[in-house]
Amino acid sequence: MAQENDKLPIVHRGSLPREQARPLTTTHKTRPQMEGISSRNLIKYLPWVNVTGGFYRVNRRQIIEIIPGKVTFLDEEGKGQPRIFGPSLAQIPFLSRIKDEAAVLEKIAAAAKKITIKKGPKPITRKGLKPDAIYIILSGKVSFYESGVYNEGDHIAIMGPGHYFGDFGIHDSTLKYNYDSIATTDVILFKIGYAAIKSAMTIAGYNKHSKDHKEHLKNLEKGANRKGESIIKHHSYLHDAEHDIPSTFVAYDAKPREYELNAAQSILRVHTKVADLYNSPFNQTEEQVRLTIEELREAQEWDMVNNPEFGLLHNVDYRQRIHTKTGPPTPDDMDELLSKRRKTKYIFAHAKAIAAFTRECTKRGIYPDTIELDGRQVIAWRGCPILTCNKIPIEKGLTSIIALRTGEDDQGVVGLYQMGLPEEVEPSLSVRFMGIDDKAVISYLLTNYFSVAVLVPDALGVLESVEVGVH
Repeated sequence: MAQENDKLPIVHRGSLPREQARPLTTTHKTRPQMEGISSRNLIKYLPWVNVTGGFYRVNRRQIIEIIPGKVTFLDEEGKGQPRIFGPSLAQIPFLSRIKDEAAVLEKIAAAAKKITIKKGPKPITRKGLKPDAIYIILSGKVSFYESGVYNEGDHIAIMGPGHYFGDFGIHDSTLKYNYDSIATTDVILFKIGYAAIKSAMTIAGYNKHSKDHKEHLKNLEKGANRKGESIIKHHSYLHDAEHDIPSTFVAYDAKPREYELNAAQSILRVHTKVADLYNSPFNQTEEQVRLTIEELREAQEWDMVNNPEFGLLHNVDYRQRIHTKTGPPTPDDMDELLSKRRKTKYIFAHAKAIAAFTRECTKRGIYPDTIELDGRQVIAWRGCPILTCNKIPIEKGLTSIIALRTGEDDQGVVGLYQMGLPEEVEPSLSVRFMGIDDKAVISYLLTNYFSVAVLVPDALGVLESVEVGVH
């Protein structure tokens, strides 16, 4: 052994080596970092309402209009052969509230024929012709043009997946198309002929339902304002004579929507030895709680956007959904989005969607505004700040852009929470000690209560089919 040590080289140094010095020193440490923390602008800028009792009821005037909605599709076998989800046909006003609804709608869905239309100027439906079928868009976009006062082909609308057209003539054979519909992209449609609908409902059933539907439309003309709310009778006149003044009352929605606070919970477990001994320079329990809270807040914002019950993307009114004209979001698309409501407060979009929008502005020689928000400069359009939200999903290169009017006073969108919880550490978020088990592990229950409510439908709008990969 001595002979082996004699063979080791002897290094002559003039100072203490680094590797020998390090054990006598300490290191400067950071707190645990978390890449998953985002700006969470939706949580930050949405006004919040303190809810007592766990429920938030949105009382509104009575709606007597049949509100349309998107038709949905199923691909049960996962073979890329989607079909119409029968019950969703009730989103088409004429097919709502029919007798034996479930069975009849399934028959109608089964009668749908899938057709493919190539992009091009050839109309799918032509102005002046009588409709004979309902067209439901499975994929692609369809644009609609009508004759304007000065132009023959004024663009009036664009529709995408889940939207439909041609349904207006099923209850009145005298009506004709007043527009041309043209495939903006390659389009796959489900075509349901009026004859198939009548067959599924039986002639007698169709005739009765058609009569009832006509009566409803007639009452709607007389008894509803432009938003479908029951009218408040009044009389406007010059004071040139004595007029009979109508009596009236304001009818309320008999079944107002209630939002229940959503609970996001997690049980955090920390061993007592870790909490006692490995506690400097950072408190281990505090760091564990801090990082868990960050994850709960990220999950909260994701739910506020994507939750199927109360998430913003799933609670957009059918009439507040618009589609981009060409794919990427253009200034014209953003103007259309803003025109759908008064006092739009914020626009939320994925960072890639914002980049796509600025590229389209650059192509046109346009520069978006910048405004100051909380001491920093943010991009804006028509004075409305555009804020990032990475919880808005991107699927197959497509995403959405959300526009909001906010606050109770403006009948907008509000966040919901409940303050004053036991052992609350942040608004509506509590950390409660659950005890120590027989393995010396401490448990803490972290609970976050929240939701988001849309007070009236036009407070929330979405620009859909936004392409982010086009350069």
